[in-house]
Amino acid sequence: MKYTVNPSFGLVKKQLVHFVNNFDLEGTLFGDGKRNKIKLFDLEGTQINIKSFKVPNIINTIAYKYFRKSKARRSFEFANILLENKIGTPLPIAYFENSNFLGLKDSYYISEHLDCDLTFRELVQIPDFPENEIILRQFIRFSYDLHQKGIEFLDHSPGNTLIKKGNNGNYEFFLVDLNRMEFHKSMSFEVRMKNLCRLTHKKEMVVIMSNEYAIVSGESEQLINETLWKMTADFQYKFYRKKRLKKKLKFWKQ
Repeated sequence: MKYTVNPSFGLVKKQLVHFVNNFDLEGTLFGDGKRNKIKLFDLEGTQINIKSFKVPNIINTIAYKYFRKSKARRSFEFANILLENKIGTPLPIAYFENSNFLGLKDSYYISEHLDCDLTFRELVQIPDFPENEIILRQFIRFSYDLHQKGIEFLDHSPGNTLIKKGNNGNYEFFLVDLNRMEFHKSMSFEVRMKNLCRLTHKKEMVVIMSNEYAIVSGESEQLINETLWKMTADFQYKFYRKKRLKKKLKFWKQ
């Protein structure tokens, strides 16, 4: 077993090893566990979150050991980069990797568990969610800050931003599911817009997002709205076409 632990958690390293070794037997399941399994554990009074990544296929088994960093390692390293850039994410604690002679068997990413008030998904699904527009505008400022710092969060989708209301009435945003990111010296307009196109299918939300992005960036609101809506529509078309194809494939396999 290979692992790296945040120095702040060095004194509880043995407990972390125990949790990983007994992942299937202990802990409380969080979420549906369809793709990757997440469990909650108590670490000396602190609730932590351990994500077990799905066992990779034979190609990735080899690639993740010899050619690419595992999803767990990337999640840990990217979380630290986010915190260095003062971008919210649950505190990274450790990552673990189990390998054999062939390659990577499984991997785990450990972070503090964050209880949030909502995710971005609620803004999409509940139009009359309290302070919906205020949260949406503050979220766009958060995303603009990401872009200004050259951080392209490739999984910038509705379920991957946790939102908490602060004591001052402002909202705080925390990114999760971190293993896919790219870092740039600067991000082009097209890359910025593409980074936002997976968040909602609702045109009225895109209008507000475009307006706020124009306010903070100084770019043309009309250009932002036209570009973002076209990219959103293109993404939605491809997304649902892919779902229809999968449904047909399942039918023919029956």
